Amino acid sequence: MEHQVFVPVPADDLRAVLRDPAQVARCVPGLQQDADTDAGPVSGRLKVRVGGSTVTYRGALTVTERAPGHFVFDGAGTEVRGSGTVTFSLDLRLTPIPDGTRLDFTAGATADGRAATFPPEAAATAVVRLLDRAAGALTLAAAPDVVSDPVAEAEEAEGGADGPGPGHVEDDATEVTASVFETDVPPPSLDPFLAGRFEGSDGAPRPPAEAAHARRTMIGRSAEEVDHAPPRGRYAPVPAPASAGAGDSLRWIAPAAAFALASAVVIGRALRRRR
Repeated sequence: MEHQVFVPVPADDLRAVLRDPAQVARCVPGLQQDADTDAGPVSGRLKVRVGGSTVTYRGALTVTERAPGHFVFDGAGTEVRGSGTVTFSLDLRLTPIPDGTRLDFTAGATADGRAATFPPEAAATAVVRLLDRAAGALTLAAAPDVVSDPVAEAEEAEGGADGPGPGHVEDDATEVTASVFETDVPPPSLDPFLAGRFEGSDGAPRPPAEAAHARRTMIGRSAEEVDHAPPRGRYAPVPAPASAGAGDSLRWIAPAAAFALASAVVIGRALRRRR
């Protein structure tokens, strides 16, 4: 694959960085260098994200200058959690143009394992993203004073448009250094001694009527009783009216049953005497 990137840095400054392997290692995005110096200055672990998958490789990279402005990067890596391998070769040419340098990348690679199962479009997108980030790191390494951070520039532009410059300090401005543990806790809403909230005719603070009633009803009662106590006052439940028909019917059923029982006893005794 081929890829081009423009950087606003002279080609001589870029060549000076590419000739130093230690600076090349710092320009590889996400490279975790090995502590073992025998493996080479550009060696370590590199995590590569392709689509929704991430693969970590351990390997080494060598830089060779074929001609002024022509560099070749040869590298190989092995999966940390697998047996897959990747071998690649990257050809970089620096072409001076007005206001900067054009970086022409030509890359080729062979892979097996998990890398061989990735779709070609996703793999190409991952390589382009990696080259763009490497070109940005190379630019900052070559000219740290010339190339500024675009995020910092945007923040300074917004600050200059909205107010004074970054060096201006207000006389009456104070720095807030209190932590969350030093912040004053406001009093509860049922506190009867809220200063300056509710004042009576004598000037003494008084709680609202609903808060005072709530405090009186909760004093001397446990939390369980307060939670399960039925509401009082105008919000108390109204009992259902008792039915009057059942009481009226019981008034004459009881005497009638007693009269019927007494009549049965009298009739029974009269029949026995006749026999």
